[in-house]
Amino acid sequence: MIAVTADIIGSRALADRASAQRALEAAVTRVETDLPVVERPLRPTVGDEQQGVYPTLEAALGSLLLLRLALPDGIECRYGVGIGPIGAVASRAAATGEIPEGPGWWAAREAIDHVHGLQKRTVPGARTWVVAHESEPDAVHAAARRANAYLLARDQLVSDMTARARRLTYGRCLGRTQRELADSEQITQSAVSQTLAASGSAAVVEGFRLLGVS
Repeated sequence: MIAVTADIIGSRALADRASAQRALEAAVTRVETDLPVVERPLRPTVGDEQQGVYPTLEAALGSLLLLRLALPDGIECRYGVGIGPIGAVASRAAATGEIPEGPGWWAAREAIDHVHGLQKRTVPGARTWVVAHESEPDAVHAAARRANAYLLARDQLVSDMTARARRLTYGRCLGRTQRELADSEQITQSAVSQTLAASGSAAVVEGFRLLGVS
């Protein structure tokens, strides 16, 4: 299982925090409907933090890509992906009767702290990072490093996209044709093609396909 922690970037500065939360939850619901691979849905925990569980690293990365593409302008999250055992501690005070716990969650928190640091320093377009807990075998740590190399490039492309380019890329990830996308956007197919080409969408879509979760 793969633990994911997400938080809303700049949540304290948002003019309408409640509206942002509704938009995030609508985007999460849309992604979980279009790509039903989640083990435990991404849901709010406390403050601006969300937590979810995915069955594989590929499922987590595919879902988080679609979520980034589905979010409207002005609302962004950073995502920490943790590989390691996950569990829970029983708690009568918690709404679900338990509190998420375990090395996978600790790794997810380390990952989100790392990507936050990247944003502030050398890679402002970074949004997603993977950390394997120290107890995981070397092969898992190697897989995490490969995933991060892919994520750095993917996140930069998505961070540079316009809202329309993200919508079109989302559709292409799900196999919608350029003609269908042109009709939904009320623009020409040529305009769709030009937007996709200018934004680097083809690389993002091909990367999503290679994850094998569609």
